[in-house]
Amino acid sequence: MHGVDLAEIPEETARVARAVFPKGCLAMRVRDTLGPVFADADFEELFPVRGRPVVSPARLALASVLQFTEGLTDRQAAHAVRSRLDWKYALSLELTDTGFDFSVLSEFRARLAEADEGRAVFDAVLAAAGEAGLVKAGKRQRTDATHVLAATRDLNRLEFVVETLRTALNQIAEVAGDWLAGLAAPEWFDRYSARPEDSRFPSRWAARVEHGEQCGADGMALLQAVWSGAAPASLRILPAVEFLRQTWVQQFQRVEGVVRWREPKNTPSGLIRLRTPHEPEARTGAKRDLGWSGYKVHLSETCEPDAPHLITHIHTTPAPVTDDAVLEDIHTALAKRDLVPDEHLVDAGYIDAEQIHHARRDHGITLVGPVGKNTNQQQVHGAFFDNTHFTIDWERHSAICPGGRISVGWRADQSHRGTPVTRIRFAVRDCGPCELRASCTSAKTGRHLTLRPRAEHEILQQARTEQDTDHWRRRYGHRAGVEGTISQGVQAFGLRRSRYRGLAKTRLQHHFTGAAINLARLDAWFTGKSLARTRVSPFAALRPAG
Repeated sequence: MHGVDLAEIPEETARVARAVFPKGCLAMRVRDTLGPVFADADFEELFPVRGRPVVSPARLALASVLQFTEGLTDRQAAHAVRSRLDWKYALSLELTDTGFDFSVLSEFRARLAEADEGRAVFDAVLAAAGEAGLVKAGKRQRTDATHVLAATRDLNRLEFVVETLRTALNQIAEVAGDWLAGLAAPEWFDRYSARPEDSRFPSRWAARVEHGEQCGADGMALLQAVWSGAAPASLRILPAVEFLRQTWVQQFQRVEGVVRWREPKNTPSGLIRLRTPHEPEARTGAKRDLGWSGYKVHLSETCEPDAPHLITHIHTTPAPVTDDAVLEDIHTALAKRDLVPDEHLVDAGYIDAEQIHHARRDHGITLVGPVGKNTNQQQVHGAFFDNTHFTIDWERHSAICPGGRISVGWRADQSHRGTPVTRIRFAVRDCGPCELRASCTSAKTGRHLTLRPRAEHEILQQARTEQDTDHWRRRYGHRAGVEGTISQGVQAFGLRRSRYRGLAKTRLQHHFTGAAINLARLDAWFTGKSLARTRVSPFAALRPAG
């Protein structure tokens, strides 16, 4: 790869572009303010030292971000490079430059996805904005997530196993057709030649179960034949055959020598349960009444009124990964960019006493969000003494109940999640005759307490008290703005549907999308375009103030 200097815009290109666009346009304003953004040296590890010359990866990166900004296909983006003045200006191209073939863009994305370098493209745009003084560490940031649908069609359980077996049969037929012809029963051609959506499955539930178990038996017979000594050894390493094997382990079991469906409660968790043979990394997620197959993307952005609201981090995960599991990764990534906020606004899915403690201890971040309230049924339906009514002496390892009795047991233990907790026990002889027993415990034994580690316990009590104040509500109200970012990503940039198959390429898409949103927001900031107001329907506007 021979580096190309993008710092200088050809004189004739600059003259004609400014004559045609006297007020400028997005591509030109971004180029004038942020500079070339990318450099070929940033991508030199993706290309071999020797070989045929390549198109400047810096130009390909900027062209790809502009492509996502305008929602263009590869052919349209390549045509824009060839024919549009504003793109030639941004890419530092001569007016007579003929550009490149559209297939170069997909090859460039494949290199980025394989090396997981999509974040480098996103970081370069963010770094350029930082050098222009438009994004800084400290102050406030906010984070939220939304679901992302996989590029493949969602399948029900019966369609899934039939399509998995059909895909394996097709791949084996390409490699060892003669061997498969001698193995396949005549009825297999009727069952698995057509796609599931082109077939008519039985309408009765019992018949559908029987059809699925017949498919399970056929797949088991195929797997046994593939692993027999008479089968070509190359069949065992085919991707579709390995996917078939994993699927059959998850969906079927032998009961007295007969292949049967597994009960739903006996299937793996959503994090490892396969969904379609055409996108092995897609998983099923659920949030309240919404279920989907695909991924989840987390967006973090700045939210100060005196600067553009720029996305500072994008994190893509399989759909079942919970929000609180990614918070530490988000903070670590922000620390690497030197963009750690002073205050981080998140919703209830991200926050817990443990997360608040770790964010403050490891990164100096004040995590703001609603923590869970006490859900004890006695407290919900009436007066009840929760942990806050007990006096805890952490040094002496003892607790005093509201009735003045001292605990008789204190031991370190682990919760069902494997986190450290402290178990405190009060004696039956003290709890039995106590006048406050009805408000303290309904157990026949004495009262038991389970406490988090001291730092987390104190944080939780303080957070529950603070979030009931008007000051906290006004402080937390700034988090709602991230919903507008998600809305912009979904409506203007197709954020909620993956363009590609696989987690790596979906993550690359999101980094390009984040960079494109930042360019659009920077352009809005340069031109003085104000933020859109929250839409309120005419009827909702009539709601009484009280």
